Amino acid sequence: MEVNKMLAYITKVITNMPQDWLNLTTHRLDIYNEELAKVQFLDQFIHLAKEGNSSTAALSNLPTAYDYIRLGHPLSCVLEWAIGNINGLPAEQVISFQSKTAPILAILRTNLLAHRNTLITYTKELPSAFDIDVLKNIYGFSFELKKVASPADVESFNGSTIFISQQHDSSAISVSSHIDFYVNMYAELGSVLLINGAENIHYISDIQHFRRRETVAMTPHNCLNALRSLVQLPAEKSVTKNTTEHKTAVLDLIREVSGSQTTPLVASSGLSVQYAILMGLVHDALENHKDKAIKIVVPPNCYGG
Repeated sequence: MEVNKMLAYITKVITNMPQDWLNLTTHRLDIYNEELAKVQFLDQFIHLAKEGNSSTAALSNLPTAYDYIRLGHPLSCVLEWAIGNINGLPAEQVISFQSKTAPILAILRTNLLAHRNTLITYTKELPSAFDIDVLKNIYGFSFELKKVASPADVESFNGSTIFISQQHDSSAISVSSHIDFYVNMYAELGSVLLINGAENIHYISDIQHFRRRETVAMTPHNCLNALRSLVQLPAEKSVTKNTTEHKTAVLDLIREVSGSQTTPLVASSGLSVQYAILMGLVHDALENHKDKAIKIVVPPNCYGG
């Protein structure tokens, strides 16, 4: 779809979208088809876009075939489709994350298993949560780092090249044949990964699996503000959350209910908490029990284990 026409359509969608797109936390079982969970919503949304139909009734009738914010949700699907359209990429080659480091870790893990080299390039600074020492010495990831002035300065590399940019809008990227993955950071909203080149299509399923099992897509509220920025609308004030205040309230409530004064750890999903605990124990063992074997016992009925 022509970009200006698409942006005009998204502007109307933002005005008319169902409130469920922001607030619903599970499937609408009356119109949910598990076999089509990854494609049905977007396929039918694109059909409406081609017809120019942005009515609330039509949008409400779209099948919300998504696994809340792990597999993807209506607003993340729309955002990924829009960014893909702007950059001449299919929607499946655009994957949004609430985390700024998760898309990088997903690529590193895939390359570790494939024994493939990884070069991480960046312009300003790496995400604050990107702990180089832990990633190399505890997780066992192997990668090189290089600061560059712009994407044009990224040179050919024998392996995968990731380019990280601090971006405040969803404008088109400067595509380079030397860059396999673009990770665009969006202030407080999260990040968006763009997969470049037909030779990298096989990464999609691994990265989607990583998002589904260990983290979440960009949240509905953040996707809405990313879409509003895309069509040059101001951020929705009612969507802007007092995150610090809410986090403090959650931690206080956990302590109150549990009767413990320990500082709780909170993550985006249960599986990501499990993974963090496991790797924290591995980290502790490597530092405090050197040269001893690390054995992990997983019960056969451990869902997601």
